[in-house]
Amino acid sequence: MRALFSFRGLIAILLLLVLSGFSLAETPAPGWTSLLPPLFAIAMALWLKQVLLALFIGVWSGAWLANGGTFAGIVTGFFDTIGTYIVPGAADPDRMAIMIFTLLIGGVVGIISANGGIRGIINLLMRVVKTRIQGQFMTSLMGFLVFFDDYANTMIVGNTMRPLTDKLNITRAKLAYLVDSTAAPVATIALVSTWIGAMVAYIASAEAGMADFNESAYLVFINSLPYNFYAFFAIAFVIMIALSGRDFGPMLTSRMNLLRAKTDPAYDTYNIHHNTAEDLSENEVTSHWLNAAVPVAVLIVSTIAGLFITGEGDTLQDIIGSADSYTSLTWGGLLALTVAIGMTLAQRLLSQDDTLKAMTKGMHTMFDGLLILVMAWALSDITQVLGTAEYLVSVFDGVLNPYWVPVLIFVISAGTSFATGSSWGTMGILMPIAVPLVWSLGTSAGLPAETSYQLIYAGVSAVLAGAVWGDHCSPISDTTILSSIASQCDHIEHVRTQLPYALVVGGVSITAIIASTVLSVSPWIIYPAGIAILLAVLFKFGRFASLDDPTNPLEDQAG
Repeated sequence: MRALFSFRGLIAILLLLVLSGFSLAETPAPGWTSLLPPLFAIAMALWLKQVLLALFIGVWSGAWLANGGTFAGIVTGFFDTIGTYIVPGAADPDRMAIMIFTLLIGGVVGIISANGGIRGIINLLMRVVKTRIQGQFMTSLMGFLVFFDDYANTMIVGNTMRPLTDKLNITRAKLAYLVDSTAAPVATIALVSTWIGAMVAYIASAEAGMADFNESAYLVFINSLPYNFYAFFAIAFVIMIALSGRDFGPMLTSRMNLLRAKTDPAYDTYNIHHNTAEDLSENEVTSHWLNAAVPVAVLIVSTIAGLFITGEGDTLQDIIGSADSYTSLTWGGLLALTVAIGMTLAQRLLSQDDTLKAMTKGMHTMFDGLLILVMAWALSDITQVLGTAEYLVSVFDGVLNPYWVPVLIFVISAGTSFATGSSWGTMGILMPIAVPLVWSLGTSAGLPAETSYQLIYAGVSAVLAGAVWGDHCSPISDTTILSSIASQCDHIEHVRTQLPYALVVGGVSITAIIASTVLSVSPWIIYPAGIAILLAVLFKFGRFASLDDPTNPLEDQAG
């Protein structure tokens, strides 16, 4: 594997060297070469299956182009990748605030997991769970409650709920689906999460290339929420699946295999897919639920308070729009971490050393995402230097209908995320290009400012939602893999059973985007219609799994 990786990396570098033989110094700027860095990053991610390295190669290729695209530029561009783009970009105060906030949240999650507070919350809720439907709904509910991070959501809910779902005869494949399909969608729409920092940073990077656009990145994110159709529809479909007791496709087959295994021990197909993963449950400590609830509440309240303290204006929109979201997030993260540490030490739930170890362990889980974020910032900066967005506007001006751009962005984002397995990497690659393109096309087409703003919101959500959709469908996605591990479900079984559900929601989401941006249908109409379509699909194709009668709803009550 390492040899293959080295060979592919060497080929990528050699390709860059070959391209350097063609001097591009005289190419008008911005020109077609400005597309090479993001395209190269996507192509390398598809080939190497390493998003971080692919982003580095993308930045390197951009630095090479900025140095004239010559053979000498390949060397100077290599050093400029670090000295001119990565280090200065990461040193930006706002970006540094995002990184600090992400680490603080990781520390909070690490502590409240180790001190048993999260298990206390789950145990409190589990007292009312008696049937399979209740177990499925409670698992979904826990996915909504652990909203602040998708990794934490996956590992905490999967490992904690697994003993109960096993007792209620809920398949590991169903558990993995419930965990996976709530983690990222919930984190994407949460006003306070480890995702919000990255998303605001990506939007801010995109705004840097948008003339005459001055709305704050945080307010853009909030205004884009109604257009994040995939996240809301995915959550709604999870609730429908959990409460109805119905399944279809491979998920129904998985349920049938469980029933056969219960009645015939010789039938072991279900067990093969049920108990192959390693048990990664690390901490059986349980403490009072307030040990987790209070730090999370402090995080939310203090962040919101920070927005009001740093913002100005007479209306709520003015206050949030003018607020310093970066400062507010770091205030909230710092206070939450302080409270988590104080409560843990005051009750002697953990020793001082163990508390600090839990904190640093939680922070460590954020490092991979932070590295991707830093590289994505550098790629964003290099596309601005090369004028990528300006070139795309010059190409598509008068050709591409701006109303269809969010739809196209959603599909491209999903495809990139599916192939690379990284939603954060996808957002980092596409956001700085796609959003300025939407703004410029709307402006050049003479659209009213209000319409252009709505298309911007739709474009932002298209990048975010498409990245999550592709992530749900991808077998190489980190959260998909973590969901399999946390649920102790065979990974291929998880991918195979979740894929039809994700495709159904994705199809409805594409239709919703078209209705919203192209047909100007209000989200207030789109959401009820979309939910009705999802219900119709579920009741048309969904069945109650029973060896005697596939349509017998009483099977569910028996567990």
